[in-house]
Amino acid sequence: MALKKTLAEMEQSVPESETRKMLGSFFDEGTFVETDKFLSADGEISSVIAGYGNVNGVSVFAFAQDVSVRSGAVDKYASKKIKRVYEAAAKAGNPVVGFYNSKGGDIGEGMTVLSDYGEILSAAAKLSGVVPQIAVVTGVCAGCAAMLAATADVVVATEKSELFLTSPFNNEDGKLEGAGTAKNAAKSGVCHILAKDNDDAVKQAQMLLALVPSNNLEEPYCLIDAETSDGNIPASAKGMALVKAFADKDTAVELGAEFGKAAVTALASVNSATVAFVTTDNAEKLTSADCAKIARFVEFADSFSIPVVTVLNTQGFEGSSAAELAGSVRDCARLAQVYANATTAKITLVTGKAYGAAFAAFSSADMIIALDGSEIAPMNPEALKVFSGEERDTSAFAAAEAGLVSAVIDISGAYEAVLGAISVYSGKREDAPHRKHANLSL
Repeated sequence: MALKKTLAEMEQSVPESETRKMLGSFFDEGTFVETDKFLSADGEISSVIAGYGNVNGVSVFAFAQDVSVRSGAVDKYASKKIKRVYEAAAKAGNPVVGFYNSKGGDIGEGMTVLSDYGEILSAAAKLSGVVPQIAVVTGVCAGCAAMLAATADVVVATEKSELFLTSPFNNEDGKLEGAGTAKNAAKSGVCHILAKDNDDAVKQAQMLLALVPSNNLEEPYCLIDAETSDGNIPASAKGMALVKAFADKDTAVELGAEFGKAAVTALASVNSATVAFVTTDNAEKLTSADCAKIARFVEFADSFSIPVVTVLNTQGFEGSSAAELAGSVRDCARLAQVYANATTAKITLVTGKAYGAAFAAFSSADMIIALDGSEIAPMNPEALKVFSGEERDTSAFAAAEAGLVSAVIDISGAYEAVLGAISVYSGKREDAPHRKHANLSL
């Protein structure tokens, strides 16, 4: 390497790649500023691109693994770049987006690469709940990189990408069908959004950033200029159809669609403010996967004070021997604990059935509203009749008399009731007991 190079010579040594083009399309035009551009070994081009710019007019930090440079291998210089991105984001209070496409760490560095990844994981962990973190997987994301990506609040992956901890080809059981694919990661709850291609993945990340605040000290807002809902909530609407009825036009984004299919979790703008929706009406009962999915989503929303609206219509938790043997109570308990610990505004709308432990798990809401015709009972009404020896009143009005719900309304008033409740409780103050943290990892 020559002792001196001009800036022009240094700039010319940095080739245009698909990764750089993708970053250019991710940030608002002309706003991307690359940092540590020439931080590398012996003047070689680094496998990681890092910097900041505007997305929807708001500052965002990003790093991207460039597979065209040494197959995206992460060495100590690349890891230093990534770590500096997290440190800068912590100081500035802005989101971090990581683009993953690499064959792994630089084996030539031996054990050092483990220490490098350890420092990055530590930096990401310290920033969790402080600023939003989004992982965008566009190629291979394996081992330590997969762990780092999975720590993000939301993981977006293209359909043809790969996301795994250990290569399926090296496992004793061989390569099971779908193992290591992004589609499997979505089914197992690791990936939250499957994108068609890189362009779609970029758009999904931009949409998410428009729905979340820059950090945990800012009020949740929506950067999308959208037409407000007409407030007409169809009585037959369920799942995402129900969320879209509440949401401003074209602002609803579902997370975890392939995991825990009895429940729906989605972010959306409602009257220009971001709301986290949980619906439990896609199937009769909630499985362990549903509980895990909802708990993680609510914890994410609570971190950034995004109001949580829960639409409750379920007969309870899955009650099979297989579920009990698998320890389903663990995920059910975590769900209840996450809800109880969440200090953001929590509104529960009972639209149908709300039986047993499922009602109790969601009962820590600031306001519970029930539709006329809904049922609230300690167990299935038929079983309740058998155990009690008589028919019990399980109507919404009986629940209101018992103090279980705050209001009984008609479906025509659901939009205004939910909107009003969010407005009332969005500025609530709640003091938690002094402690280091809750034990939520059951």
